[in-house]
Amino acid sequence: MKRRTFLKGSLATSVAVTGGVLAPSIIFAKDEKVEEKAAEASSGSATDPYKATSVEDALKALGITPEDSDKITVTAPDLAENAAVVPVEISTTLDGAEEIIVLISNNPTVLIAKFKLTELMDPAVKCRFKVGKTGDVIGVVKAGDKYYTAKKAVKVTKGGCGG
Repeated sequence: MKRRTFLKGSLATSVAVTGGVLAPSIIFAKDEKVEEKAAEASSGSATDPYKATSVEDALKALGITPEDSDKITVTAPDLAENAAVVPVEISTTLDGAEEIIVLISNNPTVLIAKFKLTELMDPAVKCRFKVGKTGDVIGVVKAGDKYYTAKKAVKVTKGGCGG
């Protein structure tokens, strides 16, 4: 395909979409799972876990009831002087770990991230997160059909001055 032909086609499609001639659902393939979740959310039977304001609400929205496990390690500083970039690492020695979920208890958005794992990956994630207030960083790991959890308390200082 020539570049000019491609650009003309792209321009025609964008004009049709913005002009209302074509609806985006006509142009793009539909994702049935997304549509099912949207229908559940609009009917009130499910809530968005990313809008949960407590750890319990987030876990309930995800449909998870985790068990405590000593095979999960949550590594974070005891005292976070710069709450905007708190290094957090969650690792596990559980066999068959498929997913790692990160929650921060006193953040406005409690559910921070979900990571899908494959058997080729080390069962660990390491990121920097913003921690709003002193609270727990919670790691939830899915292994098989069960969920396991561990947590680490992190104290946030005001102004990053260590006191």
